[in-house]
Amino acid sequence: MTLTKLENPFTFKRALVVNVVKEAPDTNTYIIKLNETYTANPGQFNMIYVYGLGEIPISLSNLPEHRGTYTLVNHTIRIVGAVTRAVMLHVGAGSQVGVRGPYGNGWPMREIEGRDIVIVAGGIGMAPLRPVIKYIENNRERYGRVNILYGARNPELLLYKYELNKYTVIPNTKLLLSSDIPAEGWLHYVGFVTDLINYVDVDLKNAIALVCGPEIMMKVAIKNLLKKGFKNEDIFISMERRMRCGIGVCGTCQFGHYFICKDGPVFRYSDIEEYFWVEGI
Repeated sequence: MTLTKLENPFTFKRALVVNVVKEAPDTNTYIIKLNETYTANPGQFNMIYVYGLGEIPISLSNLPEHRGTYTLVNHTIRIVGAVTRAVMLHVGAGSQVGVRGPYGNGWPMREIEGRDIVIVAGGIGMAPLRPVIKYIENNRERYGRVNILYGARNPELLLYKYELNKYTVIPNTKLLLSSDIPAEGWLHYVGFVTDLINYVDVDLKNAIALVCGPEIMMKVAIKNLLKKGFKNEDIFISMERRMRCGIGVCGTCQFGHYFICKDGPVFRYSDIEEYFWVEGI
């Protein structure tokens, strides 16, 4: 009997950062080259290892771009802790990082075909929803009306400013932007992005909502969506908790009887409603 060595699930792939795009004062998008054909679904994440500093879970912020023998993946990273700060300071074009993944449960792109879609994103929450927009654009005939609601504390903190206007060119797509506070030259809504739910144009009998952003923003969004007429089972949210292993082993990201890394990060709201409103869970 010959014993075969099992692959270590924590082994990462060496990857090269080929470009860095400044999105906001505390946020960059890192375009990473993987020397393989790599596939991932909108809403999934990778564990990014920074040599000598540690590992962080980061959602893919674009669809993988296949270029023959290699694939380009995008990760938009905001400073929230020691590792992300080190990335901002020390990782640039030409740097090497480790990548393992993709992990998690993404947005239900097949399930929501034929439905009107409301995308509600706050701040960095646009990053895991950007691949949804790209996927819909590439498969426009499969989906109904699309409303994209996106806001931040101020206009400077909005991500992907260089392409937001392009979303309005996607057929049957409406884009509404917001800033929490007034700003010079700002011509869009002043207030919370969750207020924009009042202005969506959808068939409520055939509509779903995809929500990502700070947890307090998502709680208000859910309340407003329910008030608007959405059903619990027609709301999907991407949760964020501290993750370490990415594969449901360490238990760090446990959320009730779920693990965010393995069972999420995207959940149907009706599945986690009993936990979502419990403080400190």
